Amino acid sequence: MNKEDVNKQKKQAVALQYNEENVAPRVIAKGKGYVAENILNAAKKNSVPIYQNKTLTSMLMAVDIDREIPPELYTAVAEILAYVYRMDQKTKKFPRIGL
Repeated sequence: MNKEDVNKQKKQAVALQYNEENVAPRVIAKGKGYVAENILNAAKKNSVPIYQNKTLTSMLMAVDIDREIPPELYTAVAEILAYVYRMDQKTKKFPRIGL
């Protein structure tokens, strides 16, 4: 196994989805190594913002796919949602909500 393969094996990625119908964001995809690379590539291809936080990713890896995140992660994930909102506002990709 070469150095690039070792680095890919260490990489982790988790995809979250949130809408008003859910109480909390849900884990819709997660993986390590090549699966993580595919998740990240799909996000980039579809202009989905990527937020990097190894500690939070490790915690989210423990959540089953299609399950809502646990309450103890609400604050950390709220920071991600705020980041995504700010990125959307910068790119004017979505109309401004609220005021």
